[in-house]
Amino acid sequence: MSDPSAEESVEPTLGEKIWEQVSTLGLAVLIALAIRAFVIEPFRIPSGSMLPTLLIGDHLFVNKFAYGVKLPATSVRVWEGKPERGDVVVFRVARDAHGGIYPADERPDLPQDDFVKRIVGMPGERVEVRGAGRVYIDGEPLELDQLEGTFRDEIGRQLDIAVESLGACQHLVLDDPKRPGQTMAPFTLPADRYFMMGDNRDNSNDSRRWGTVHFNDFKGPAFVLYWSWNHNGNFLSFFNPVNWFSIEKRWSRLCRRVRCGDLDAPRTAGQTRSRLQHVQVGRV
Repeated sequence: MSDPSAEESVEPTLGEKIWEQVSTLGLAVLIALAIRAFVIEPFRIPSGSMLPTLLIGDHLFVNKFAYGVKLPATSVRVWEGKPERGDVVVFRVARDAHGGIYPADERPDLPQDDFVKRIVGMPGERVEVRGAGRVYIDGEPLELDQLEGTFRDEIGRQLDIAVESLGACQHLVLDDPKRPGQTMAPFTLPADRYFMMGDNRDNSNDSRRWGTVHFNDFKGPAFVLYWSWNHNGNFLSFFNPVNWFSIEKRWSRLCRRVRCGDLDAPRTAGQTRSRLQHVQVGRV
């Protein structure tokens, strides 16, 4: 008769040990991919188009659950959330070999890239941009409250600062006094299409140039910063130990939420030590 205790003490084979490790790693990878596909996705800010809200070198999470869970490689959503005016959204665009940008749904034959901008115009609204870049929605100008002081961008330009009101959403925008504002003839947004603009209004490649964004091309709203430093490198930059000593870290921006009503921002694109004062000097 066999001894049960002897059977329990049998060591697993080398193949069984390897399989256990591989299967555990594979499960972890599948869980990570599922989270990225359905819940959150990381995104790095590579340009100054969303200054002063988002700085070059900000790393944030996109809430892919907010607008509804979309099945991978399809435009089918299990359920649909509702984007709101003022949301800062990561979405897909198409790019050609010459740098041209197009709405992703209009050029499915081209490679795709991710952009981040703010929702300014909603489906069915009439949008117009007049002299000095002033935005009108259904014939009414968006309210602007000019602030004291200026913002210095990454190449040293001094930009004027204002608070723009998108209905209930207040946020900061920048204006370059040395550049004429871009104008755009009035047009009505079709169903399921959104008019997107960068907060750095004179230095943003957005819907004023290449068109509107279809709801299906939204990945989701940006909702929290998980890392920020004064560096425009990709993910591999984290593995260079020199960067950890030579690049300024923006510790005060960690865990900062991306939301309307956050009217505090650095005075420059690279530093966070000197903050804006909330002094309004007049509505324009």
